[in-house]
Amino acid sequence: QVQLVASGGGLVQAGGSLRLSCVASGRTSNRYAMGWLRQAPGKEREFVAAISRSGATINYADSTKGRFTISRDNAKNTVYLQMNSLKPEDTAVYYCAASSSPAGIATMGSIDYWGQGTQVTVSS
Repeated sequence: QVQLVASGGGLVQAGGSLRLSCVASGRTSNRYAMGWLRQAPGKEREFVAAISRSGATINYADSTKGRFTISRDNAKNTVYLQMNSLKPEDTAVYYCAASSSPAGIATMGSIDYWGQGTQVTVSS
């Protein structure tokens, strides 16, 4: 069993930055690819970014490419999402997730564990 705890959300002005963190606990937590998804009010949940166990493979949604950076520190069992140049349309609840592969997160087809969400609000 893996538990995921996300933090770092908040209120920021357009153009600003935030860094989200997700701490994984459980003996096998470092065996999973990790990633972030988000859900805005009234919209479906969508993929944001994913990173493989080693960090060698990284995927981004087109809407976040060039602005967001995902990274992980396996010694700390933590995955990060650095979000720069934030836009009002980035407003959403952000969820971290664990899967056997980054593709499993990107397609939302095989997510093994979910964290609780953290709210990100970007004001215009």
